[in-house]
Amino acid sequence: MSKPDTLQQQILKKLRINELNPMQQEAELAISNAPNIVLLSPTGSGKTLAFLLPIIDLLNTNINTVQVLILVPSRELAIQIEQVVRDMGAGYKTNAVYGGRPFSKDKIELQHPPSILIGTPGRVADHLRRETFSVETINTLVLDEFDKSLEVGFEKEMSEIISLLPYIKKRVLTSATQDMEIPRFVGLRDELVINYVTTAVTSQLEIKRVVSPLKNKLQTLVDLLCHIGNKPGIIFCNYKDSIKYVSDFLLKNNIAHGCFYGSLDQIDRERALIKFRNGTHQIIIATDLAARGLDISELNYIIHYQLPLKPQEFTHRNGRTARMNSEGTAYVLHWEEEILPEFITTPSILKLENKPIPNNNSWKTVFISGGRKDKISKGDIAGLLIKQGGIEKQELGIIELKQDCAFVAVASNKASSVIEKTNNTKLKKKKVRVTII
Repeated sequence: MSKPDTLQQQILKKLRINELNPMQQEAELAISNAPNIVLLSPTGSGKTLAFLLPIIDLLNTNINTVQVLILVPSRELAIQIEQVVRDMGAGYKTNAVYGGRPFSKDKIELQHPPSILIGTPGRVADHLRRETFSVETINTLVLDEFDKSLEVGFEKEMSEIISLLPYIKKRVLTSATQDMEIPRFVGLRDELVINYVTTAVTSQLEIKRVVSPLKNKLQTLVDLLCHIGNKPGIIFCNYKDSIKYVSDFLLKNNIAHGCFYGSLDQIDRERALIKFRNGTHQIIIATDLAARGLDISELNYIIHYQLPLKPQEFTHRNGRTARMNSEGTAYVLHWEEEILPEFITTPSILKLENKPIPNNNSWKTVFISGGRKDKISKGDIAGLLIKQGGIEKQELGIIELKQDCAFVAVASNKASSVIEKTNNTKLKKKKVRVTII
């Protein structure tokens, strides 16, 4: 008889991962045995799984209150980690709390405390002040992308939170940057540092320079997108006003895209990422908020429409492509009289080929008003859209299932008929709305 799989083997099977990479293996060993760990590794190298696997293995099944607190700098990263834990299927309750959603919703979910609580510092500090969950069993603290949290001004909240956690036995800090001083309030002592930032130089990133003859670089941007073709990528701007400016011009040229920046409503930020992941949009225009910590994979390129102001921003933007040893290109778009910062060193100028505007409208995103809490599965949704909606399997794209809703990519030419046939019908005993977003 063969031995039953360990919990880790079961998790890796569910995630369709054959084996951990060297960084993840070293991190697992360190986190399992040392009380204070600093994990430095580039964006896209698998840090989330690296700290979740050993932490889940250390959870006590007899404790029904919060054991692990994970602090993150952005709402999107909180949502992403929550989803990863659920995809792992280890059986431990997990919740994410963050600004931009009703506090009352948090309180309802926390009435049945999770084993793992993930949140942004502002929202977690608010919960601790109101004592909505107990801290007595929290023995592990993770500061994911801790340097980014400090950059965006969470130092006061983080200090307050840590001061209210008297029973911490294990601290795990992660970052994609190594030149960041760790504040004393974190309480690290004799920390074990795992540094893969300097050694991970196997990226096959190409940096290409594109020169605009005009100070207004919009037409050159469109020419560049035509040259690249129908591939997924991010256009980086420094400010949200610039995003609006660029977005309007792309719309005039019939180039579908999404937008992503800090002051955008949370629901719009989440939906922009969902549409990007499922291929409804091949392009997203974003500030540096999208440079780290987002669940976006397989990017062929990024474009620096506006030049980054700091070398770290240049590095993190570039880190969105050519991830995990894959190929990718970073395009530096600048006006011919614009002086490049010293940290941007690029080879010869790329000459753009005259190509038509790419057709990037193959998919549309359908919203369904039912989710996990209604006992609805991805299989149920696929069945509804194929059997009742009348589409073929190849016309059904990525399904993202949430607690109270779902988002599905459907072939553009079938989206309207699917809505007509499935809206206000029953799915697992629940009458659901089905709309295009």
